[in-house]
Amino acid sequence: MNIDHILKDYDLSNLTIGVLGGHSGLEVCAGAKKYGFKTLAVVQKGREKTYSKYYASNQDGTGCVDEVMVLDSFADISKPEVQAELRKRNTIFIQNRYFWVYCNFKEIEQSFQVPIYGSRELLKLEERDHPENQYLMLEKGGIRIPKIFSNYKEIDRLAIVKVNEAYRKYERAFFVVTSTEQFEQESKLRIESGLITQEDLNKATIEEFITGAQVNFNYFYSPLTDRLELMGTDMRRQTSLDGFLRLDAETQLKVLQTGYKPSMVETGHVAVTVKESLLEKAFEAGEKFLKVSNIIGPFALQGAIAADKGNEEIVVFDVSMRIPGSPGTAYTPYTRYLYGENLSYGERIAQEIKLAIEQEKLNLLLT
Repeated sequence: MNIDHILKDYDLSNLTIGVLGGHSGLEVCAGAKKYGFKTLAVVQKGREKTYSKYYASNQDGTGCVDEVMVLDSFADISKPEVQAELRKRNTIFIQNRYFWVYCNFKEIEQSFQVPIYGSRELLKLEERDHPENQYLMLEKGGIRIPKIFSNYKEIDRLAIVKVNEAYRKYERAFFVVTSTEQFEQESKLRIESGLITQEDLNKATIEEFITGAQVNFNYFYSPLTDRLELMGTDMRRQTSLDGFLRLDAETQLKVLQTGYKPSMVETGHVAVTVKESLLEKAFEAGEKFLKVSNIIGPFALQGAIAADKGNEEIVVFDVSMRIPGSPGTAYTPYTRYLYGENLSYGERIAQEIKLAIEQEKLNLLLT
């Protein structure tokens, strides 16, 4: 991908920040709008009203989405005519989870002739069935991860089975087990109900369940300043697990006796904070990952704080190699400690692009 060749035809004084409508699209648009960029949400037909109606830019200054491009499906963004339209608008595209869920990795890496902010070749490594996946990167960086079971017959402790839903392949149908026998029972129930398939189960990751306080550490690396920043910390909200945990123990037992199994479908995030004594460990983990990934811009190490023999340690069990879907990180204090004000991810990305234009270093941010 020759970014310099594409940028040669761009009007850098009239850039558009583009993003798929979903995941963190509004976060990107709001930040870009604040820093004076035009914004474009590329959406799938039938899912456009959030961007074309409720958060559309208005003459009174409200809203953050200037333009909406409606496609029959998200995957159509890789069509040559769509790419040409994006280049015509001088678009820099911000990748999010949606971008890689709905589009073909190979097509985006090799054929998407639109500048992408960040490292486009790393996103496929989020997939656990990729041969050089996130676990290998974490281990190479010396970051603690949970014990990974190569075979379900090895399960000898509390473990989580990370398998995708049968219908929505990008969503989780995770379940927790404590033994080989329980794995076989729970798997059978989920396959018979149609929640998962045997094919997906065969590709599932089985890992030790860390019974610590769950925290996602959200980072930003700037090639312009060579500085790693902690943007904020959050935790996931999951349905129907969150609702189930609000029930008292007696009611939970009655519900479980009916055959009900709580699910872990991510539905949002909650801003949390960590005590200052953990910040050095958080930065060390981010620096270790940065060293083995050479990632540009936003990423997240998602895990838990385990307390082994009283020693608190960050254990990472998931990596986001692009903007995380958690705008609530803006309401944690970590960017204020650095900048004197709270910065959202969308604002920080737009700020970085604007600075790169001023320094004539935009190519350092794009792939």
